[in-house]
Amino acid sequence: QVRLVESGGGLVQPGGSLRLSCAASGSIFSSKTMSWYRQAPGKERELVARIASGGSTIYGDSVKGRFTISRDNAKNTMYLQMNSLNPEDTAVYYCYFFFSYTSQYWGQGTQVTVSS
Repeated sequence: QVRLVESGGGLVQPGGSLRLSCAASGSIFSSKTMSWYRQAPGKERELVARIASGGSTIYGDSVKGRFTISRDNAKNTMYLQMNSLNPEDTAVYYCYFFFSYTSQYWGQGTQVTVSS
C-alpha cells in the first residue's frame, strides 16, 4: 500500500509560479508512471503531466512550455513546477501513481487558485 500526500498548493497571482510536491509513503522506484491530474469545478479531471519510469514525459496541451514534471526516487517524491500561471489553471491537483492495474494510487488533492 502506498499513501500519497500532495503539498504546495495555494493562492497565486496570474503570471506567478508554484511547485507542487507529491510524497509517497513507500518506494516509488517500481512505479511505471507517475502523473499529475487536475479538476476544475464543473469540469472533468484532466491529465496535466506524466513521467514514466525511464524519465520520458508528456504534458497536456494547455500546460506545455509552462509546467515541468520531475521525480526524485531517492526522496520518493514527484514534483510539478508550474510557471506563468493563469486563472484557467485554477483547480484541485491530484497525483496518481500507476504500478499495475491492481496497484494504483491517488493523492487527496491540493487546491491551486490563480487570481488577482
